[in-house]
Amino acid sequence: MNKTLLIFRHEFLRTVRRTGFIILTLSLPVLALLGIGIYRIASGIARPSAEITRIGYVDQSGGFDQFTTQGTTILIRYDSQDAAVQSLVNKDVREFFVIPPDFISTGTIDVYSIQRQLSASTGTTAVIQSFISSNLLADKVPADVVARVQSPLNLVTTTLTSTGAVAPQQANYASIIIPGIFSLLLGLALIFTSTYVIQSLSEEKENRLMEILISSVSTRQLLAGKVLGLGAAGLAEVTVWVISFPLLLQLASSFLGGIVATLHVPVYFWFLGVVYFILGYLLFAVLSACVASVTSSLQEAQQLAGLYTLFNVAPLWFLSLILLFPDSPAWVVFSIFPFSAPVLTMIRLGLFGVPAWQLAASIAVMAGCVVAGLLLAAKLLRTYLLMYGKRPGIGAIVRSLRGA
Repeated sequence: MNKTLLIFRHEFLRTVRRTGFIILTLSLPVLALLGIGIYRIASGIARPSAEITRIGYVDQSGGFDQFTTQGTTILIRYDSQDAAVQSLVNKDVREFFVIPPDFISTGTIDVYSIQRQLSASTGTTAVIQSFISSNLLADKVPADVVARVQSPLNLVTTTLTSTGAVAPQQANYASIIIPGIFSLLLGLALIFTSTYVIQSLSEEKENRLMEILISSVSTRQLLAGKVLGLGAAGLAEVTVWVISFPLLLQLASSFLGGIVATLHVPVYFWFLGVVYFILGYLLFAVLSACVASVTSSLQEAQQLAGLYTLFNVAPLWFLSLILLFPDSPAWVVFSIFPFSAPVLTMIRLGLFGVPAWQLAASIAVMAGCVVAGLLLAAKLLRTYLLMYGKRPGIGAIVRSLRGA
């Protein structure tokens, strides 16, 4: 046990003292803080006034002479189309439109512009629609009715539980930010910390330092000390991110407000995030130890490690599909699949919630894979850790495991 603690202490201190580790740990909070500061300075120095857009119109139908100010757009009336064309050529207006005499029956309006375009822009279309509807309804219906006609809907979706009660978690844009950012950080942390295991074992194997270590400690002590020491370093890294995130969020909401002020991270989300980080790290760490044992170089080990770390970040690529099809059975399967479970489960947990049985199954499967991986890693370390040169084939690895 003392030897395991010595290895644990050595790996932890060596990792946290690395320049790359320190830069990576502090880079995310520092970059976020710089981004908030730059935004605050830029918004304080330059607050550009809204640009006024001028659009001309020719009223051949009659009666369209009110509501010529539409937000930041000013509508300028011309008595003839020739006068409007001359103003367009002189760039007094950006474009102009003509309301024909039969507009009420046809609904057709011609828009003229110097720039080539298939159809009028969305902004121009909205301005013309508001202008036309306001004039058509003026003095016929109250102003609030006109406003409701122009903007008839403000849909608010409320999610209910199976019992008919209002669900504690409601899907909104704010609920996407936390799971997205947290899952990205979790995926990166798992990749970086498992990479430390590969680097440590591969470098010691290439430098022949492993021969000295094996003469003094058992493979189980070596594996336990390295995995726990490097895992503690990774957990310290995640702890810095977790502590800084609410502080940065509070700082951003103090002057950004809006959607940032509505962000809230439940306690259980943080708790399950730590659980999935620990299980995910242990799983990837023991797999990294297996890979480092049977490969002959650090580069080859990193290439093989990319095969299983790919599943770790894959859920982030399908975030849009998760939002479109939240109840797909595929997400349940991959939430239990151990390689993709940490990131995908945290995404689903933050967006829509995950049933308790799926959480229990996911955690149980990951824990079982960690135990099996530890046994496999110990056998491979005993058999192949001192092997140099050619990497053993799959058949040789299987035969050695049966005989171990």
